[in-house]
Amino acid sequence: MWPGPLVKAGRLCHLRANRILLKRSAMFDATDTPEYRLTDARIVTADAVIHGSVVVKDGRIAGIGAPDAPGIGLDGDYLIPGLVDLHTDHVETHVFPRNGVVWAPAPALAAHDGVVVAGGVTTVFDSLCVGAAMEQSERRALLVPLMDALERGRSAQAFRADHLVHLRCEISDPATAELVAEVIAAPFVRLVSVMDHTPGDRQILDIEAWVQEFARDMKVSVEVSRAMTDDLLERSGRVGPGVRAQVISAARTRGIPVMSHDDRTEAHVDEAMAEGVAVSEFPTTRAAAARAKAVGQAVVVGAPNYVRGGSQSGNVAVRELLEHGLVDALASDYVPGSLLTAAFAIADDTELGISLPQAVAMVSQRPAQIAGLTDRGTLSEGQRADMVRVRRTEGHTHVASVWRTGRRVF
Repeated sequence: MWPGPLVKAGRLCHLRANRILLKRSAMFDATDTPEYRLTDARIVTADAVIHGSVVVKDGRIAGIGAPDAPGIGLDGDYLIPGLVDLHTDHVETHVFPRNGVVWAPAPALAAHDGVVVAGGVTTVFDSLCVGAAMEQSERRALLVPLMDALERGRSAQAFRADHLVHLRCEISDPATAELVAEVIAAPFVRLVSVMDHTPGDRQILDIEAWVQEFARDMKVSVEVSRAMTDDLLERSGRVGPGVRAQVISAARTRGIPVMSHDDRTEAHVDEAMAEGVAVSEFPTTRAAAARAKAVGQAVVVGAPNYVRGGSQSGNVAVRELLEHGLVDALASDYVPGSLLTAAFAIADDTELGISLPQAVAMVSQRPAQIAGLTDRGTLSEGQRADMVRVRRTEGHTHVASVWRTGRRVF
């Protein structure tokens, strides 16, 4: 029987899809060669936006030239450095897809990798939780399997992004120091942060609000939640300082940068400085961010905070920190795509007076510097050819293509 109209339409769509895939694969093949040129691009360098071309050779940027040189045309789209994300716990979305459901580490990481690259991130610090404020034994049990899966994936070159690890160390958990000792020697562990999610001090001041929210999230009674919170407060005061000191010592011994998480007061910042901590991550008040800048710490803030127009926890808005020059770098926190969105939105916000090169540096060059990665973060000769083609249409910012070390991965 002759195919009906729906079948014929399906075949026609299939043929069209094949032609599109052939066009895409042709471009992929062209940029998978040892040397090629991307032309007709608005190139965002460290200090300017220029209309030009970029020559890539053996995975690195070999030069920047005229826009009309022969090569692969980008139709005037932006070309920016691959984004460097210092903190994303987005991987947990795939490891714990639903409450009470645990997904296998390898496929969870593969799914996470796809989302990360689609957001323009070419270097991602997977922020793995070490320890937990409340009793969450599955987090402790999954740390080593996740690290093992990351190591296997990296060795097999299975990831499109460059996956490094940021250990987020919960100091209120007495198990944290031992867990850190077990995994910190892995060569891809490149950042450590110390955090204390005990309510009443840093991120969350309102203890009763914490009790109510925890009861809802964990599906326990308010009375049980309050008793568990009291236990947490007692435990944090008892073990927190010692665990914090052990974690910082372990990181410093290996030359790993340490970040202090959710500093609220000048005293928090001064404590971190005395411990040799160089980065204030997600300060919750302007006073803490200002103190961090004054004493020479880098300040890392959350991109979702800016995109949403404020903090989900009621803390200081990133826009306020930007207005006062108190931001060095942005991290995606829990939405990988927020970095690119935030960078272009910040540059569009004329009241802030931050140029596109300056805004892009906050999600590429500055995070790379904070993490001690000297081979990426800018589009300049000799740097890794980690690049993102960005198309802007009708006020929206889209990732059109991504290259890591010169090879197209999206």
